Amino acid sequence: MSALAPYLEGYAAYPKTRPWLQALKQQALQRAEARGFPQARDEAWKYTSLATLEQRGFRPASSTVTLDAGALAPLLVPGLDCPRAVFVNGRYAAGLSHLPKGVRVVAARDADESLAALLAVPPDWEDDTFLNLNTALFQEALLVDVSGELTEPLEFLHVSAPETAAASHHSRCTVKLGANAHAMLIERYTGLDGAKNLTNSVVQIELGSGAKLTHLRLQEETFQGFHLGRVLVSQAADSCYVSHNLQHGAAWARLDLAVALKAAGASAELNGLYATGGRRHLDNHTRVDHLAPHTASRELYRGILDGQGRAVFNGKVVVAPHAAKTDASQANHNLLLSRGAEIDTKPELEIYADDVKCSHGATIGQLDEQQLFYLRSRGLDAETARSLLIGAFAERLLTLLPLPALAAHARRRLGAAVSRINLPEPA
Repeated sequence: MSALAPYLEGYAAYPKTRPWLQALKQQALQRAEARGFPQARDEAWKYTSLATLEQRGFRPASSTVTLDAGALAPLLVPGLDCPRAVFVNGRYAAGLSHLPKGVRVVAARDADESLAALLAVPPDWEDDTFLNLNTALFQEALLVDVSGELTEPLEFLHVSAPETAAASHHSRCTVKLGANAHAMLIERYTGLDGAKNLTNSVVQIELGSGAKLTHLRLQEETFQGFHLGRVLVSQAADSCYVSHNLQHGAAWARLDLAVALKAAGASAELNGLYATGGRRHLDNHTRVDHLAPHTASRELYRGILDGQGRAVFNGKVVVAPHAAKTDASQANHNLLLSRGAEIDTKPELEIYADDVKCSHGATIGQLDEQQLFYLRSRGLDAETARSLLIGAFAERLLTLLPLPALAAHARRRLGAAVSRINLPEPA
């Protein structure tokens, strides 16, 4: 049986929507079917096997799973009280959500043709099987259109709930910030005990001139769950995109984050922290395209790996031929806590312009024995000394988080992801 068979059967079982969207979905499905699942010979998937996804045969989630406020409460971040859109297995839960002006959820059956450009697969991604599957199978799209300033953070909370069989859900979100608009977006993926689903999400972001978006993305699915994410960012002149990506959940996960700096003055800051243990696998692929002169990007990713955990970091910066005065830097640092842990890191630079300033680098290391000795000589036991050093390594990224409640939550979740981490709450 083809790996795509469960998805094709799920598509056939869905009720038909409006003709223009049905045609768009049909085209996406045909592209996914023609492309198939990526193989190991595809450079972008060289270190991340899809065999488990193929074997599981995830079928599109049913529409019968619901959640009440009592079940949702333990999944909320203590102290984080803000407008929120809640999705359960990819379906919008209106009764659990509170949306501000400019944010709406559109069901596929109600979408009008003015949304065609927003919901179509971008030309550069037409070969991407999972983005095509998302387009073919999403049932509801979250649309965010901000002009001016969104005064409170906005949280998109995606909950994965157990189903009777392995299920997939396909969430879709479009974020548009007008000229000089400002907003903070929290995108969080979590799950209930027993959830073994595949999340396949797509978020498209468009920033107008002078706009600024702070985007916090937390992937904290259950350790039996699977996660695929796509974040595609397009920036106009003088816009600013700041990403904080925390990835520490799921048995198997991959995120593709692509940023296009399309006009002078655009800038991007990408911060990432991932942690894995057991036999879990996490993959982060980032790409920044400098497509205009006088653009800037900063990228810092750190990883903590324990047990037989595996991780992949592939960061690519591309400077177009006419993008003079580009200023770009990229760094990936990794801490291995066991002999069985493994990281494949690949920072890449492609520069086609003169008069640019670009740098990149990667490190892989273990805890410093001299630092451990020093801490123990001051009376600390071995476990506390190790925890302090691991915490200091992670803290560089956690202190960048702009919301204290979310930073405290991240510390607790990292401790659950890697048992040797015991990060203290901030004073």
